[in-house]
Amino acid sequence: MSDTAVKTAVVYHSGYGHTQRMAEAIAKGANAALLPIDAEGNLSDEQWATLHAADAIVFGSPTYMGGPSWQFKKFADASSGAWFEGKWQDKVFGGFTNSASLNGDKLNTLNYFVLLAGQHGGLWVSLALKPANTKAAVRDDINRMGSYLAPMAQSDADAAPEEMSEGDLETARLYGARIAQTARRFDAERRS
Repeated sequence: MSDTAVKTAVVYHSGYGHTQRMAEAIAKGANAALLPIDAEGNLSDEQWATLHAADAIVFGSPTYMGGPSWQFKKFADASSGAWFEGKWQDKVFGGFTNSASLNGDKLNTLNYFVLLAGQHGGLWVSLALKPANTKAAVRDDINRMGSYLAPMAQSDADAAPEEMSEGDLETARLYGARIAQTARRFDAERRS
């Protein structure tokens, strides 16, 4: 099955551009559509239609005050219509986050995404990359944050999006490829 046979959508909010860079890296790995949530927490009707048609959905938000941004939460609340109709059941899901601090309670944001995927009856894809946790590890290593659930990135509060860790972005790209691969496998099993 080709990469284009499975449709993946990355729906995300980005406050300053760092989370957008992660979304772009995931989209590159998954050959996915990018669906940015606007500053008011909204998606267009066309973006909602893309989500409903997708085989895989990836959630993204910066971690603010220990959880996703309010704009992402507004989108999540609005997804209750899709929940009520079961539109996203059995889709493949993933997620990612970024914050200025090394910890920054990013795990809470990822757990929020896992629960949201579970509420929709979805199947979560883990990161499956070993952490860079030795003395020899450097900022641009893959999975330098040591996450197992999904990609986490750290961007200094005074750093531009262009200054993000290449390792964080490569971790996101590899995760996007894993999500697309998982969706292809699941789709092939459904068809057989």
